[in-house]
Amino acid sequence: MSEKFDELLTVMERLRAPGGCPWDREQTYETLAPYLLEESYEAFDAIQEANETGDTKHLVEELGDVLLQVVFHSTIAKERGDFTIDDVSEDVAQKLVLRHPHVFEDKKLETADEVLNNWEDLKKEERKKSGKEKDARDSILGDVPLTFPALIEGNKLTKKAAKVGFDWENTDQVFGKLAEETEELKSAIASEDKDHIREELGDLLFVVVNLARKLGVEPENALKKTNRKFRKRFRFIENELKSIDKSFDDVNLEEMDKLWNMSKGEMPGNRS
Repeated sequence: MSEKFDELLTVMERLRAPGGCPWDREQTYETLAPYLLEESYEAFDAIQEANETGDTKHLVEELGDVLLQVVFHSTIAKERGDFTIDDVSEDVAQKLVLRHPHVFEDKKLETADEVLNNWEDLKKEERKKSGKEKDARDSILGDVPLTFPALIEGNKLTKKAAKVGFDWENTDQVFGKLAEETEELKSAIASEDKDHIREELGDLLFVVVNLARKLGVEPENALKKTNRKFRKRFRFIENELKSIDKSFDDVNLEEMDKLWNMSKGEMPGNRS
């Protein structure tokens, strides 16, 4: 381990030790779990920001926060006698070696797709050997966490299904299904049945996730980028109104639309 990483471990152990921080000393695996999720999302946002601006300072900070969660959990584990940070490091290093036989052994894998397919095959074999099948029926979908955000879960599920041939042949077929689901949603809306509407809207979103997959686009990333774009443009409207001492109560939708269209010209790389 590097000197700087050892310093981080020492700081964390001091915080957890008698006479350390009362809050840090109270934490458990369970209480820290939400923070791990939160920090992961913040790191995700920082990656998007770095991609858009080229500035990685925020990314350094957020990756540090994710690393802190790993160190925090590992420190608790060491205290309990469960495992250590060395165990975590060793485990992931061994996993990388085992799942890259085309690098560390003589197996030939020429394309990224071949590498990914082999990775999944090796994961399945590892689960069988360890007796830790995550689905009682040994489903190929069994290792997709139920706690994933819906877009990520849908993308993972359909990727796995596609690997065994359960997939549309091309994007035209997906667009056809999209049109079909749109009509079914319209019918559900006409029925004014909330449960039916919810079901059909879910079906429509699921097809959109499939379309993204067929196009080689991560739907979560795509929607996140659009959300960021919306935030920037809406803030532009807010700032423009403030500059003329007005609020949303003072303008109508037509005026807001004009400001929205103005915002498009202010945003770099605008396409829509």
